[in-house]
Amino acid sequence: MAHDPFQFLDVPRADPEKRSVGERIRDSGEIYGQYDATSAARQAGRCIQCGIPYCEFKCPVHNYIPNWLRLIEEGKLFEAAELSHRTNTLPEICGRICPQDRLCEGDCTLNDGLGAVSIGSVEKYITDEALKQGWRPDLSDVEPTGQRVAVIGAGPAGLGCADILIRNGIQPVVFDRYPRIGGLLTYGIPPFKLDKGVVETRREIMEGMGVVFRLGTELGRDVTLDDLLAGYDAVFLGMGAYDAVRGGLPGEDGPGVVPALAYLIGRANRLLGTDAAGGVDVDVAGQRVVVLGGGDTAMDCNRTSIRLGARSVTCVYRRDEENMPGSRKEVGHAKEEGVEFHFRRQPVAIESSNGRVTGVRVVETQLGEPDSRGRRRAEPVPDSEETIPADRVIVAFGFNAEAPAWFDDHGIARYEDGRLLVSTDVPGQTTNPRVFAGGDAVRGADLVVTAVFDGREAGRSIVTRLSAEAGAAADATSAA
Repeated sequence: MAHDPFQFLDVPRADPEKRSVGERIRDSGEIYGQYDATSAARQAGRCIQCGIPYCEFKCPVHNYIPNWLRLIEEGKLFEAAELSHRTNTLPEICGRICPQDRLCEGDCTLNDGLGAVSIGSVEKYITDEALKQGWRPDLSDVEPTGQRVAVIGAGPAGLGCADILIRNGIQPVVFDRYPRIGGLLTYGIPPFKLDKGVVETRREIMEGMGVVFRLGTELGRDVTLDDLLAGYDAVFLGMGAYDAVRGGLPGEDGPGVVPALAYLIGRANRLLGTDAAGGVDVDVAGQRVVVLGGGDTAMDCNRTSIRLGARSVTCVYRRDEENMPGSRKEVGHAKEEGVEFHFRRQPVAIESSNGRVTGVRVVETQLGEPDSRGRRRAEPVPDSEETIPADRVIVAFGFNAEAPAWFDDHGIARYEDGRLLVSTDVPGQTTNPRVFAGGDAVRGADLVVTAVFDGREAGRSIVTRLSAEAGAAADATSAA
C-alpha cells in the first residue's frame, strides 16, 4: 500500500487510551494502554516523511524515527524492532518515560497545530508487541573476542554500554549495588510511569544476549577498582547521580522532611519486596504533603503521594510553569490527579513545632534575566512571605554525581561537583585510559535517553580500543 503523505489531514493524533483519574490513583499501574496493530499503523502513517527529519535530530540517540514509523505503517513489526534497537538499547522504556514533548514530538513538523505524530507511543508499541510475538535480538553472527569489560551500574548508561559490547563479541559483566537491574528505572521512577515488569523483561533479553549481571555488589565495598582493572580489559563507570542537592533551608534536617529519592526508593522497596539501600518507608496517608521542586522527580513525588492517600499535595516551584524543567505531560497528569501548584514561590524555611513539621515558609518571586541554562532567574519580592501548611515535606531539588575518594587514587579526574571528566576525542574515556564513563556520572542528573546514548558511545570507544590492542598483540606474536 502506497504511503499517503496527507493522511494526517484525515487521521487526528490519538494517544493510547488513558485510564480515568478515579481509577488510576487507586493503584500503581501504568496510566496509558497500548495501541493495537491497526491503531499503531494509522498513527505511524500520519508521519509525512520529512526530507529533513527534525524529530530524529532532536532525539538524543538519533533514532531512525521516520523509517520505523513507515515499517509499522506497512505492518513490518519485526523489521521495525530490529531498526529501533540499532540506535536505542531501551526503546520500550524511552517510549514510556522520555519527555517527547520537549524532544522528538516537540520538533515534529505536525506539532504546529496539527498534532505531532505520537512517536513515543509507537516506539513503546514496537518493542512491547515484537517481544510478545517472539522477536529477539539476533547475535548469531557475533564472534567472541575473549575480552571482558566490567560495567559498574545496571542503569541506562551501563545497559547501553553492555549492549554495544556484547554485540561486538566482548563479554560485559555488569555490577550493581541494587538487587534488581535498572538503577533509577527500577528504584526512582514510579510504576505508574514504568511498570517494573518491563525492566525485568529487558534483563531477560540482555541475559539471553549473553550479558552477565552481578547484583547486590557494590564497588568499593564488595569489589575494588583494583580488582576490576586486574581482571578485566576495561572498566565502564555508569554509577549515576544519587547525591541529593540540598537547599540550605532552615529546618531542612528536621523531622518530617525527606529527600525525594529516599522517598521513591522506599516506595519501590515496599512494592517490590526488596531492600535497596537509601530508601525511607514513609506513610503520608491523611497528611498535607508539600513537594519542593519543579522537575520530573518532583512530579513523581507529587503523584506517588496522591496514590498513598495524602490529604493534599502541594508542589512549590520558584519559577512559573513555562520555565519548569520537567515534562509538560507529567505536570498535566499531576494536575489531573489533584496536585495543587504554587508557582513563583521560593521556599525560605521549613517550620516545625513540638517535633513535627507545620509548614513551609515561602516568598513570592518575580522572573528576571535568564541564567546560564537559559531559564529566567527567580528574584524574591520584598514583604511577600507566607506559610503553606504541611505535615510532610519532600525535597526534590535535583541530584549531583557521587565522587568516591578512590577516583583520585586511579588518576580519574573529576569536576568540583563530582562529575567525571571525559575526553572530547575518545567518547567516554576518563583520564585513566582503561576507565570509561557515561550518563549522570558525567553529565549530572539528566535524561534516561542521554544516559543510554553516553553508554553506547563509550561502548564503541571501548570496542575500538580493545580491537586495536588485540591487533597489536597479534602483530607482535606474528613478528616473534
